[in-house]
Amino acid sequence: MKPFMDEDFLLSNETAKTLYHDYAEKMPIVDYHCHINPAEIAQNKQFENITEVWLGGDHYKWRVVRANGYPEKYVTGTETSDYEKFKAWAATLPKAIGNPLYHWTHLELKRYFGIDTPLNEQTADEIWETCNQKLQTPKLSVRGIIDNSNVKVICTTDDPADSLIYHQQIKDDPSCKVKVYPAYRPDKAVNIRKPDFTDYIQTLSKAAGMPINSFSELCEALKNRLEFFVSMGCKASDHGVDRVVCEPASAEEIERIFQKRLSGEIPTQLEADQYQTALLLFLGKEYHRLDVVMQIHYGVARNTNTVMFEKLGPDTGFDTISPDNGSVGLIRFLDALYQNSTLPKTILYSLNPKDNELIGSAIGCFQNEDAVGKIQHGSAWWFNDNKLGMEKQLTDLANLSLLGNFVGMLTDSRSFLSYTRHEYFRRILCNLIGTWVENGEYPNDIPALGQMVQDISYNNTMRYFGFEG
Repeated sequence: MKPFMDEDFLLSNETAKTLYHDYAEKMPIVDYHCHINPAEIAQNKQFENITEVWLGGDHYKWRVVRANGYPEKYVTGTETSDYEKFKAWAATLPKAIGNPLYHWTHLELKRYFGIDTPLNEQTADEIWETCNQKLQTPKLSVRGIIDNSNVKVICTTDDPADSLIYHQQIKDDPSCKVKVYPAYRPDKAVNIRKPDFTDYIQTLSKAAGMPINSFSELCEALKNRLEFFVSMGCKASDHGVDRVVCEPASAEEIERIFQKRLSGEIPTQLEADQYQTALLLFLGKEYHRLDVVMQIHYGVARNTNTVMFEKLGPDTGFDTISPDNGSVGLIRFLDALYQNSTLPKTILYSLNPKDNELIGSAIGCFQNEDAVGKIQHGSAWWFNDNKLGMEKQLTDLANLSLLGNFVGMLTDSRSFLSYTRHEYFRRILCNLIGTWVENGEYPNDIPALGQMVQDISYNNTMRYFGFEG
């Protein structure tokens, strides 16, 4: 029997162990998509306790605590102490066998706090005290965590109207070693049917310093803000859409839809799809012009629990996989950009694992000499970033494209302790490749294989986005 999560965790053969320990383990981290707060990096925040850094905003954990029968006050409630929430999490975790949360939690305890003891109700108090004491040390301030995790580049997720004041503070601070860049996420400008759309247009207008009374003015404002983001080092955009659509319409029709929404009317779904198509085609052209990577996350059914959405708002753990993959729209959208020579470097992520083969085949239709692996199948995302999900994404990508050109892992997290997800991914990657080699499916060329896992872990990402080394 193997020990629990020892140094060869997830590495089932000698080739895998060599590839991980000699090549992948020490590679730096590029976290090119996450949801952490840049203000906390600028201010080098020191967390008060493990609940604050671990459970605050983590809807992965929130979902399973609810599944364990705890009232909402132990999840998001303000009337419950951080200690009580931690105890609820500790009581829940042992039941999460087979869930990546079990592995992630114990990797974080091991790497950041030196704790090898499994977390449960019996060990909770001791682990609570140990973690909280260590969190008061410089090594576990926000920047301490980043530095000790060997993170070289972070891309946050930022609205076009954001001033990026904290990115500027980080940029101006010579004591901050990590490069922190904004990523441009204009979802609020895309979601024309949302109740707050018109309010957002006013916010964007103020940020851009220009009126937005027409669709062309909206495009100009978004263009101006994108150019500002690029001046601040932005190399990536991101779009979170329920599905990818391509419903072309005339400029006059798009303007009519935009004016309809400004007047307070809600467009039909077809009108919203036409508007989304026009806006994303415009933005895709701008990304191509400015060499900004376009990331598209889709395949989500959001806010499915109406009662809890009205109580807690979005991003609180009530989203799910959507069965609507929008495959026709995705291919037409990519083709529309390609026809006009405006298709930027693009990474596609679907929340539905059934879309893996679709994405793997679709990206092969639009590759060219503009970049190595110009169109990417993004890493296993959200409900898929577990062991089986990662293995499936890697295997499907290998089956249909070039695994060696993959840009690798990201955290997609709101927690600074989540950098161990890169370790989790690298172990799974090395084990998968090692198994192929041990089975005689690929030559046992360790230097070449080692270079490949280093490229997937770090080098490909740096080259693809154009980050400075």
